[in-house]
Amino acid sequence: MSVSKNTASPSAGGVNRAKTYQLMLFPLNNGATNVYFVLILSYVAQFGSSVLQLGMFASIMVTVMRVFDAITDPIIGALMDRTSTKIGKFRPFMMIGSAIMAVSVIALYVLTPLIPETMMWLRYTAFVVIYAIWVIGYTFQTSVTRAGQTVLTNDPNQRPLFTIFNTIGSMLGMGVMQFLIPMIKNNYNILDEAGKVIVSGYARPELYRIITPIGIAVSVLLTILAIIGIAEKDRPEYYGLGGGAQEKVQVSEYLEIIKHNKPMQRLMVAGAGCKLALAIATNTTVLLALYGIMMGNYDSLYLPMMILGYVFAVPFFLLSVRTSQKEGQKASLTRYVAVALISYIGVLALLIFSNHENPALMLSFPYNGGGAINVYTILFILFFGIGYGAYYATADMPIPMVADCSDYETYRSGKYIPGIMGTLFSLVDKLVSSLAQTLVAFLFLIFAGLSELPTDATPFSGGIKVAVIVMFCVIPMLAWLATLWAMHGYSLTGAKMKEIQEVNAKRKEGIAEGMTLDEVMQKWPSSESASK
Repeated sequence: MSVSKNTASPSAGGVNRAKTYQLMLFPLNNGATNVYFVLILSYVAQFGSSVLQLGMFASIMVTVMRVFDAITDPIIGALMDRTSTKIGKFRPFMMIGSAIMAVSVIALYVLTPLIPETMMWLRYTAFVVIYAIWVIGYTFQTSVTRAGQTVLTNDPNQRPLFTIFNTIGSMLGMGVMQFLIPMIKNNYNILDEAGKVIVSGYARPELYRIITPIGIAVSVLLTILAIIGIAEKDRPEYYGLGGGAQEKVQVSEYLEIIKHNKPMQRLMVAGAGCKLALAIATNTTVLLALYGIMMGNYDSLYLPMMILGYVFAVPFFLLSVRTSQKEGQKASLTRYVAVALISYIGVLALLIFSNHENPALMLSFPYNGGGAINVYTILFILFFGIGYGAYYATADMPIPMVADCSDYETYRSGKYIPGIMGTLFSLVDKLVSSLAQTLVAFLFLIFAGLSELPTDATPFSGGIKVAVIVMFCVIPMLAWLATLWAMHGYSLTGAKMKEIQEVNAKRKEGIAEGMTLDEVMQKWPSSESASK
């Protein structure tokens, strides 16, 4: 039966379109979890090292827990694929995940500092156990972002819009926390008589008691809005080829599935490359070392550069969506990652030639005690702005592409397994990005000889400069090269996705008319001749 595209049911031809408010609200789920990406993944190593006095152990545990996070992904993904409740497949995971994260972050940031220094063994134990519980909640909710797209829309013109709304959601979550935390932190800095920071606010437990309830409130609000966004689509008729026709997939089949799903394999490499570039280049400690230690004024540089990055990202978001709608998401990701790579050659050169003792070769803004804008700053804004805008616009692009790979799996095998497809992508993504915090700590140790993460009170050294250049430029550029290589053989072009949606639509109509899954797979096989 044909219905209008503004209804909640699939429209004619099997094209499932979302309402505008659904496209806008559901991606806020990513914003809700990205609150914790900043609150935990960006600050927990600093918190563990400086507040709990756990030293390098805290950075090592960030990597260990990221690996644990990756391992739990396919387990929870398989659980999601087998879940069917009165409130749907996806909403229970959003609710449970949000609740677990809220409780665990309170325990971590508010309660563990109360453990006395005479009981350090308990601090170590509490840090590990509470962090592990938080990881489980984080996996519950983040897995929905990728898996839930499959029911939201399969319209080739709508699916690329998920990237831009997803980024807006991320900015509402991640951006708010990135903006607020440094401002709040300044209120807890301890200064000497000359106004120089001698104890950073990041090393004081009071900061974490303030930012914890703020983060929880923002995340819960975004979660509620995301639940509203997916509520009408979280029903069996939107699951694959038709809910009840789906076969249960055994755990032993997952490896075989990913072995034959070549596009997913390449997307894993691309997604991991994009995430590693973003995680390293936006790491709090790296930015603190760049703007505070190398350039000498963290407070006057961090916020202007963050705002400039977002401003430059806007036109790239619009361009990337337009390119995705016209030529497919592969073309868009490849094009703008290449722009980022070329632009960062300029950033790399500028950082190499920067001079801590020469104001003309340092970043400078006429803001918060800074100096006048110089030529170096103008060039840095140009290269960094274009590069950051391009890669920030593509950083989350692999997320809607996971939905394409999930649709491809339904086309290839008839199986609807968005949970495992999304979390298998996350597994590799997180295993690679788990290197981020450990690499940060390790490279500061290797190049600068620092046994603890630097703060804005750490003095400048040539080793810190080398470490920052490697992390801010070299590693992201290598990650983008890996992304371009992976996309070179990625087969899900715009034209291929149209064919996939047409074949899956015919099968769905056949099942609705009483045919079995085996019958529709034989009548409309997943081959180049399927549409004939």
